[in-house]
Amino acid sequence: MVSEEELRRLGAVAAYRRLKFRFDHRVSLNALYAMQGALVDRDWRDVDREALRRLVEGR
Repeated sequence: MVSEEELRRLGAVAAYRRLKFRFDHRVSLNALYAMQGALVDRDWRDVDREALRRLVEGR
């Protein structure tokens, strides 16, 4: 389990990449959106999902 402090240090994208590496297809982009929402204290549906997807894809 990752603490809030560790999540803040890593950032949502790096944490998501770690989850995907470990659990592969069982982790959806919703996990990324939820982590980012938690970090910025917003509902996951209100984060810039397209920007997050681009970061994950390296674009």
